[in-house]
Amino acid sequence: MWRSLGLALALCFLPYGGTESQGENFICKQPPDWSIRDQNPMQNSHGSVTVVALLQKLLILLNHFLNFSPKYFRLEDLRIKLEKEGYSNISYIVVNHQGISSQLKYIHLKNKVSDHIPVYQQEENQKDVWTLLNGYKDDFLIYDRCGHLVYHLGLPYSFLTFPYVEDAIKIAYCEDRCGNCSFRVFFSIIFTGRKEEIF
Repeated sequence: MWRSLGLALALCFLPYGGTESQGENFICKQPPDWSIRDQNPMQNSHGSVTVVALLQKLLILLNHFLNFSPKYFRLEDLRIKLEKEGYSNISYIVVNHQGISSQLKYIHLKNKVSDHIPVYQQEENQKDVWTLLNGYKDDFLIYDRCGHLVYHLGLPYSFLTFPYVEDAIKIAYCEDRCGNCSFRVFFSIIFTGRKEEIF
């Protein structure tokens, strides 16, 4: 219990919710409008905590040489772990890099995650989603049920071998860091029968 509390407190003291690449002005704000082809993933995720991962497929040889499991494997493990712990109604979104080499590896990236985690490939001529989100490779952006950015975690905090991403998701799920959210009140009434916060 004390270990979890300590980790949650450490996460709270991270600059701007966990990354130096993210300005304070972005926290607790709605994300900029972005879409890929005719789909707007953020619009479809209102009412649930949303995890946006900015990932790209690395060379298999590099992964083997560095002897680590890529984030897309660990993200699926994290999704399953949280679901087993009762954290339901969480949306996971992976946005692939816009570069040509990343586009060529899109199918490989998509095949490495389950059907529960959609992988979006940006088109070459569209506005770069990573730039719109002020993000970089391996960043995780955690949004509350009303679509407010609660945490933007960059390296090294976004390594899934560390607890920061998991703790950030749990905080976004259980706490009301960005003020009142109508989806949160609705969620509370449906699952508890009372208008109160869920922990």
